[in-house]
Amino acid sequence: MNHDKNVTTTVGHLIDGQLVADTERTQPVFNPATGQSTTSVALASKATVEAAIASAEAAFPAWRNTPPLKRARVMSKLKVLLEENADKIAALITAEHGKVLSDAHGELQRGIENVEYASYAPELLKGEHSRNVGPSIDSWSEFQAL
Repeated sequence: MNHDKNVTTTVGHLIDGQLVADTERTQPVFNPATGQSTTSVALASKATVEAAIASAEAAFPAWRNTPPLKRARVMSKLKVLLEENADKIAALITAEHGKVLSDAHGELQRGIENVEYASYAPELLKGEHSRNVGPSIDSWSEFQAL
């Protein structure tokens, strides 16, 4: 049920590449600056939550076994997409959270910097090895991504 007749779209849940909205329960999203409903979000049923969890669990083994360099390429592509769409994303942040546009751009830039850091995974996952840290003792560390 929509709470405001100004709402024109409902955003569902992205599960397995599909938008899912399996109930009629929705919550309006208000623009804090105008007080108007700009869209609505579908409220998840227990089945939707369980489907999302099952999807994530099913996807995890493939991601876990993805080589760090390939993961880094995915994160680099995400960074490029975020930068290419920065104005649109910042406008959405402003409309949904009431931040001034410059603050929204700053928040987005910090997020982009985190994505950029994650793209350095191949370098960050390198281990270390030290010989003779003690009598007949070598030491090494090995980092593994989730």
